[in-house]
Amino acid sequence: MRRLFALIMLFYALSSTAQVYNPVKWTTSAVKVSENEYDLVVKAAVEKGWHLYSQTVPPDGPLPTKFTFDGKGDYLKKGNTKEEEGHIVDDKIFNMKIKYFESKTIFKQRVQLKNKAAKQIKSSVEFMACDDSKCLPPKSVELIFKLK
Repeated sequence: MRRLFALIMLFYALSSTAQVYNPVKWTTSAVKVSENEYDLVVKAAVEKGWHLYSQTVPPDGPLPTKFTFDGKGDYLKKGNTKEEEGHIVDDKIFNMKIKYFESKTIFKQRVQLKNKAAKQIKSSVEFMACDDSKCLPPKSVELIFKLK
C-alpha cells in the first residue's frame, strides 16, 4: 500500500511541476479570389510575452517559420507565402537583428486549383517560439484549409 501511495504522490508531483508551453495557436481559412484561385490564410495568435520568427532570418539565427504545402497535383502555388510587416529587433537570445511577430500575425499563400473537385488543402507549419529568456524546441503543426 505504501508503494502505491508513493507512486501516486510521485506522479502527482511530476505532473504538477511540468509545464507544457504552447504559446502559438494557428487557425486557417480559404478565401476564393477567382473561379479557380484561393488565398490560403493562416492566422497565428501568439501569447503575451512570446514571439514567432519570420520566414526569413539571418544565418546562424533561430529556425524560421516554414510552410509546406502538400499539393498532390490538386493545385499550383502562385508565388511565395506572404507575411505581415512584423517587428525588426535586436534579439537578445541570438544576438542579431531579427524580424518577429508578437500578439498576432497573418500569412497568405495564393494557389490555383488544377482539380476543381478539391475540397481541402493540407499544409504544415514548422516554427519556433521564444520569450525574452528561452526558446521552445521547433514544432510542426498540420494546417487544413477547407475550400468552399
